[in-house]
Amino acid sequence: MFKIKKKLNVNLKILRFFLIPTILVTTPFFNNIRDAKAGLEFQWDQDSNFRRLKWFQKEDRSKFRNTIYFFFRPSDRKNDLLKINLAIPNTFKSTLKNEKLSFCKVRIGGFESRTKCLEDIPADIEINTDESGLRSLDIYPYSPIPSNKDSYAIVLKVFNPKKSGLYQFHSYGQPKGKSFSSYLGSWTIVID
Repeated sequence: MFKIKKKLNVNLKILRFFLIPTILVTTPFFNNIRDAKAGLEFQWDQDSNFRRLKWFQKEDRSKFRNTIYFFFRPSDRKNDLLKINLAIPNTFKSTLKNEKLSFCKVRIGGFESRTKCLEDIPADIEINTDESGLRSLDIYPYSPIPSNKDSYAIVLKVFNPKKSGLYQFHSYGQPKGKSFSSYLGSWTIVID
């Protein structure tokens, strides 16, 4: 019995000799696990009037140069659109310039391909700011955006705001034959 206990003690010492340094050496490599992206989007207000739209951004850290794609998929458009309005939240403090804004026909990326503008759509883009500080973009394409199987995107090339958080953008579209704009949906982007 004494031999078995002695042999067990020697085995534990050898195990500690190899196990503890292994744990200490590999611990720094597990530090980047927090960069994993979750496939879950959280919304506070989940009523039936809210419509979630798809978006993509190249960089999510604050104060970094970013390209944000706000998608209009075929399921998001029921009619041909004459005008699109993008409401920008007050807290999204970033400089918008006309030469850094575009509207294009887009291929939405996924596992095997990247998001890419296929064709620029000629359009007049206006940046509006009212007295309360609310900003919006009005996009007037030269020809109506058809309700076909193509996807379109509003592309913003901006520097991310200094403040991290969730930013909710809303879109409104004026259908062909109507004199008013109706709600198309919302995007909630994340800046870390």
